Amino acid sequence: MRLDDFADSVKNVGQERKKKLSKLGIFTVMDLIEHFPRDYDDRSNFRKTDEVVLNEENTVKGIISVKPELLKKGEFQIVRAKIYDDKGILEAVWFNQPYLKNTLKVGKEYIFTGKAVLKYNSIQLVSPDFEIFGEKELLSSGRIVPVYALTAGLSQKVLRSLIKSVIDETIEQIDEFIPERIRKKYKLCGRKFAVFNIHFPENDESFFAARKRLVFEELFLLQTKLLMIKGFMKKKECGIFIENFDTFDIRKAFPFKLTESQEKVFSEIILDLKKNIAMNRLIQGDVGSGKTAIAMMVSYIMAKNGFQTVLMAPTDVLANQHFESFSNIFTNLGIKCVFLSGGLKKSEKRRAYESIELGVADIIIGTHAVIQDAVKYNNLGLVITDEQHRFGVRQRGKLAQKGDNPHILVMTATPIPRTLALILYGDLDISIIDKLPPGRQKIDTSFVNSSYYERIYNFIGKEIQKGRQVYIICPTIENGEKNELKAVEEYSEKLRAEVFPNYRVECIHGKFKADYKNYIMEEFSNNNIDILVSTTVIEVGINVPNATVMLIENAERFGLAQLHQLRGRVGRGSEKSYCILVSDSKNKTAKERMKIMTKSNDGFEISEKDLNLRGPGDFFGTRQHGIPELKIANLYKDIEILRLVQKASEELYIDDPTLEKEENKKLSDEIERFFSKAERFDFNITTTQ
Repeated sequence: MRLDDFADSVKNVGQERKKKLSKLGIFTVMDLIEHFPRDYDDRSNFRKTDEVVLNEENTVKGIISVKPELLKKGEFQIVRAKIYDDKGILEAVWFNQPYLKNTLKVGKEYIFTGKAVLKYNSIQLVSPDFEIFGEKELLSSGRIVPVYALTAGLSQKVLRSLIKSVIDETIEQIDEFIPERIRKKYKLCGRKFAVFNIHFPENDESFFAARKRLVFEELFLLQTKLLMIKGFMKKKECGIFIENFDTFDIRKAFPFKLTESQEKVFSEIILDLKKNIAMNRLIQGDVGSGKTAIAMMVSYIMAKNGFQTVLMAPTDVLANQHFESFSNIFTNLGIKCVFLSGGLKKSEKRRAYESIELGVADIIIGTHAVIQDAVKYNNLGLVITDEQHRFGVRQRGKLAQKGDNPHILVMTATPIPRTLALILYGDLDISIIDKLPPGRQKIDTSFVNSSYYERIYNFIGKEIQKGRQVYIICPTIENGEKNELKAVEEYSEKLRAEVFPNYRVECIHGKFKADYKNYIMEEFSNNNIDILVSTTVIEVGINVPNATVMLIENAERFGLAQLHQLRGRVGRGSEKSYCILVSDSKNKTAKERMKIMTKSNDGFEISEKDLNLRGPGDFFGTRQHGIPELKIANLYKDIEILRLVQKASEELYIDDPTLEKEENKKLSDEIERFFSKAERFDFNITTTQ
């Protein structure tokens, strides 16, 4: 068996089990080895039968001295066994596993681990894990036991057994790729030792050494690759020479004055444009901080110097919003904006292509249609991508290839903790707009359960009577198996027919055609719709100052960063605005997350807490970035290791920027393997929500 063999080459993995493993992202032997535990149970301490603690998990060593019996009670089949030791007798029961009657052998000594309950005045272990004591190495009892992420039809016991068998068979194939001098300097254990002890730690010291090594290597691979990309970009000479930096006319066209924070970021961009290398910069700012105004100013400079700008947005709705706001400013300045998306008619696309290729179009705004092969730019000087977390690294690169090393500007309204930004955007220079423009409303946020609906609907009615508008966000488009979730189409019908029959209620979601979505958004913008029921398709870029209420159903289904984005759709006008989070979840973490939203309007503070509660893998899906999923590192808890990694990566990059030295060849190969998984997802842009 080899590490790159498919999972069904493993003993006891047939086609059915192979499918189940694939749901966990396990396709190869190496994937199985790298399915690291999410937690551990300490089952190393045995309790005697007279020492078990009720309503806790207990590990007991005992002998089966009476043949187990099989009982039938209604739909249940119950196997009951007696466990004996030198202190007494304990009963164990299993439900709907009749085969255990013959599996458990009389006279054999087992280790059982399960929750103890009091039933009919006797103590029972309920559905305990068990292993024969003394026959082979214990995996599920009598030691520190790994606990894995599972899927339906796969048990912890089965997964432990599969992982142990492949580790035993392939451990010698696990290669060392971190150069020896780095391992010594940062006191890292060997990879074979780390892999074995992360799954089956011999003791606490072995576990901590294994985890440090694996966290270090995961972050080291990421940081080294991103440093290489950044270094390559820094070496690319830029043929975009800017002579005219005058912005007087566009500043005069704005109905506002730039904030000090915006001016600071704009000056950083000007410094980039004055260098002879291509700009590669991220603008990170909270909802409503004014990133678009900066993008307009840089686009204006490009147009005045004879260069084209292209702005790529992830959805038709957001692209249309950008096109309208850009056109409103630039038409009077004699600068032509062109819109391009997959939803255009052939004749409209043809005219857009011609305008772009001939250089008539100064600013091109659209969806990922702007990177299609049919689009030929005349003199592309600036590439802007908005809401970068929706695109992959390679997509950004493909857009940049449309010109001769154009400047690159990336914008995101998703406040990302600095630690996470260093990973996700390690190839970019980062600018942060950390202050909101004056006059932005603080949004009052409430967290309630479904018993408040009557009060919520009354409040919404009063706001509409004042001439205001309302967003209602649902997690799904249609009702499926989980019918406890509010679905856009069904919910909007109910509101229209039963709750708000005198108001205009419409819905929007990602499955609608672009023309219809744009029509609905235009109607809402023009105050012809009172209540817009939507999925997260309106999460970014929508600007309707008259909307004052954001009601989010099943709020526990969304991340804090996403809730903050959605909340940012209101509070854009002069009127007081409100966000109402509805959830009946009893989950402690879900409740904690909702409370955070009610206490803070600071996106960066919220994102830090989101990262802490949910971990980086769930923050908004690292796969959407073309960045590999973090299997073991937690950027909140592992900040000290991240600092060591950044130092190590910089030292390595200075010494060998292309990893061509013999001692770094294996590291180079591992980086390619590590990133190859993520790249498969780069072009799967999902705009259906």
